[in-house]
Amino acid sequence: MTDVSDIAVCKTLLRGGSRTFFAASLILPRAVSDPAIALYAFCRLADDAVDLGGSRSNAVDGLRDRLARAYAGQPLALPADRAFAEVVARFAIPRKLPEALLEGLAWDAEGRRYETLDDLLDYAARVAGAVGAMMALLMRRRDPAVVARACDLGIAMQLTNIARDVGEDARAGRLYLPLQWLREAAIDPATWLADPRYDMRIGSVIGRLLAVADTFYQRSIAGVGALPASCRPGIHAARLIYAEIGHELARAGLDSVSRRTVVSGSRKLRLLADAVAQASFAEHGLISDDVDPAARFLLDAVAASPSTVALSMPRSPRKSVRDRAVWVLDLFERLEHRDQLRRAGDLS
Repeated sequence: MTDVSDIAVCKTLLRGGSRTFFAASLILPRAVSDPAIALYAFCRLADDAVDLGGSRSNAVDGLRDRLARAYAGQPLALPADRAFAEVVARFAIPRKLPEALLEGLAWDAEGRRYETLDDLLDYAARVAGAVGAMMALLMRRRDPAVVARACDLGIAMQLTNIARDVGEDARAGRLYLPLQWLREAAIDPATWLADPRYDMRIGSVIGRLLAVADTFYQRSIAGVGALPASCRPGIHAARLIYAEIGHELARAGLDSVSRRTVVSGSRKLRLLADAVAQASFAEHGLISDDVDPAARFLLDAVAASPSTVALSMPRSPRKSVRDRAVWVLDLFERLEHRDQLRRAGDLS
């Protein structure tokens, strides 16, 4: 098992910047929560190194070196690196998954823009689909159909982030919306980015992106029933509550340029109750094995790295709905905090 002192430091790291991943232990069984904390601590350090460092390209190179050391079993003498190295070895996490995340961060560092939806999905698969795949492995699920659905959820959440943050990203000089879509809406990307304003044309593009996100959210549902029962409530809640950001944005006229969309705490709690109820009755039925082309390389990497990790997990004390509420609400604080750090880095 991962050294408890290293996990303790990882928890402190996450609790210091945000309560979300520290609070994950309130809902996930210990056999998943400690590895998840180690994984997220490394991802958090990767985010911060690229977003807040002086030279983004140098930061990415440094992260690649740390990743290589972790997979060689010779991590840097840092708690997060040691814990991460132990987790990727114990759960047979293919190196291509965290490498994909670093590739997405490198694209951020170079200010890449995306001509088509397919190009944007390639990005989302790296920065979010890869994390979904790694979490599926921590939950001891390697079936291609289940991993595909985990990637779908990650991609959906990333598209929601992009749709919600159009204005804030633009004011930081960043543009993630497909350039082809903007031109089809009679918007010149460079001209609009120089003076970002909301009108019905940009709203139509945001609406198109949310429609794509909803497709991925729907596809992800089938995979939740294949997860361990103790993990289902949190995943259901993450899907419902994060999708609600897009629904709220649509109800507000698709304006994410001049305002920031938020979901009220009371609404989150109602969705949480729905999620817990759905998770209680979720069963592992037939799951489509369709894979989005953008995520295919992630599934191929998992398939090429078979594991002897047992499917079953040690029993853990049942958590109350209140505990689950705390975790899920903190989850979204963490996701928002990550975006704020990225934007702060852009503006510095």
